[in-house]
Amino acid sequence: MKIGWIGTGVMGAAMAGHVQAAGHDLYIFNRTKSKAERLLKGGAHWCESPAEVAANSEIIFTIVAFPADVEEVYLGEGGILSAKGPCRVVVDMTTSRPSLAQMIAETAAKQGIDSLDAPVSGGDIGARDGTLAIMVGGDKGVFDAILPLFQLMGKNISYMGGVGAGQHTKMCNQILVGGTMIGTCESLLYGAKVGLDQQSVIDIIGKGAASCWSINNLGPRIVRGNYEPGFIVEHFIKDMGIALQEAAAVGLSLPGLALVHQLYLAVQAQGHGRSGTHALMLALKTLNGVS
Repeated sequence: MKIGWIGTGVMGAAMAGHVQAAGHDLYIFNRTKSKAERLLKGGAHWCESPAEVAANSEIIFTIVAFPADVEEVYLGEGGILSAKGPCRVVVDMTTSRPSLAQMIAETAAKQGIDSLDAPVSGGDIGARDGTLAIMVGGDKGVFDAILPLFQLMGKNISYMGGVGAGQHTKMCNQILVGGTMIGTCESLLYGAKVGLDQQSVIDIIGKGAASCWSINNLGPRIVRGNYEPGFIVEHFIKDMGIALQEAAAVGLSLPGLALVHQLYLAVQAQGHGRSGTHALMLALKTLNGVS
């Protein structure tokens, strides 16, 4: 099929690569063209705007940075929904606002285009290995039709309900990630302070009741002092902000999430906004006067 792809960052480039490897014809756009170079060398077609992608594609996937970017890509001048063409399904895989997913779906429906919100979890490793968890909201029939494409990118794919349900599920995911991330960092910080070998700590507690994705995948990066991003701090702050807003809208207090959100704002203020989310360790080290 002719597949449109908008967003070729750390996650998007790898995800699009799996679609391309399956033999689909890619039409791509990214704000920074150099980040799409590998896909272009593989035969993908460069487009100068989201509208040009839409004019050439049957199905379009997007994975960009912030809700404002999603809104511009879909609803802005030169956006996907401003174009006429063969596009019949749009799939936003950005973590974004459920209300924006609803707005996109309503606008797309007026043009006879179906819309799914399908945020992902699994970071750069999951994107690279094609093992992402994909949580999808929208029409069930459309989900079933797009499922073979999702299966190129992920191993755990779930239909969660109507429009916006995918985004709400991703908020559940990010709330949990925030909790496990602070637990991972504090655990390793404590281990180092009392003289334990941090990797040895990971090797044992990562196989028991404390096992989680963060300790087993990001813990070793912390030990090595490698804070390169799989998922960047700035984007995680955005996600937690959405979750806190959505929680407030339904009358929920989430004090744990609020605390982690504040700590990540400290990470960003310390100049690590473009580092990986495990850079939370750097803020905790500063708080404790640990070099």
